[in-house]
Amino acid sequence: MSPTQPLSLVIATRESRLALWQAEHVQALLRARGHSVSLLGMTTQGDQILDRSLSKVGGKGLFVKELEVALEEGRAHIAVHSLKDVPMDLPAGFALACVMEREDPRDAFVSPRYASLDALPQGAVVGTSSLRRQVLLQALRPDLRIEPLRGNLDTRLRKLDEGHYDAIVLAAAGLKRLGLQDRIRTEFATTDMLPAAGQGALGIEIRSDRQDLMAALAPLAHQESWLTVTAERAVSRSMGGSCSMPLAAHGRLEQGTLHLDAAWGDPDGRTPLVRASASAPVATLAAADALGVEIAARLRAGGARGVDPVAG
Repeated sequence: MSPTQPLSLVIATRESRLALWQAEHVQALLRARGHSVSLLGMTTQGDQILDRSLSKVGGKGLFVKELEVALEEGRAHIAVHSLKDVPMDLPAGFALACVMEREDPRDAFVSPRYASLDALPQGAVVGTSSLRRQVLLQALRPDLRIEPLRGNLDTRLRKLDEGHYDAIVLAAAGLKRLGLQDRIRTEFATTDMLPAAGQGALGIEIRSDRQDLMAALAPLAHQESWLTVTAERAVSRSMGGSCSMPLAAHGRLEQGTLHLDAAWGDPDGRTPLVRASASAPVATLAAADALGVEIAARLRAGGARGVDPVAG
């Protein structure tokens, strides 16, 4: 099949407002290239289980499994994901066909009363269910109470507005994509709150045998973003990372050199944050991956406790 031939495509998507925005964004880009595109809305296990943290019920893969089943059964052809929700190793038969241009990867401080983290009073309650955010917040303000916060973006904002928390921490990208940037009181510097691997980037997953889809999606790819998140995800993969591991990784590509920073924290607060950084010329996904593996080795050498990917 010619790569330029228009295709009839179905996008599998979660039904949260942010997930639908992401799917509709890809739909519009593909339609502009002559393809016929419809959406298949789905509710995943990750959307249904809201009373427990993801680290205790199976991880962020719960947000993508049902979408992968739809791809496998032929009910959909592509799935659009927030890349930070995608497991580091895809199941056999699936491939990441495209990483799109990244939105702001930073974390956002959101509060109706306080202008910044520093402005919070001692003992203030901050909502997040991310172990990464928990250990980074504890390093910045050990006096704060970090309380669990699950649900889609609108649900989290509603819980904040109802007074359950003094502040919450969210991904800036999601707020900006939904036109809610006015809720952001301040954006954390990445030196203070290192983002999650892939945060702010969209990835498109397909069945690996669909070379026609690879060709159709190629124009949507953003090489700089793809190189950067590949390095970040390699850190997490090499550490055996999942949402049950308090791990952060963030890269930036400047004139062909990829600067990569990572951090690992102890959720019990018994040991200080372990940080690692490295830079290298990067022009291929393999080179980006190798830099991420190197950073993971430095984290382990500094005392970070990873999980053996073979042992689980």
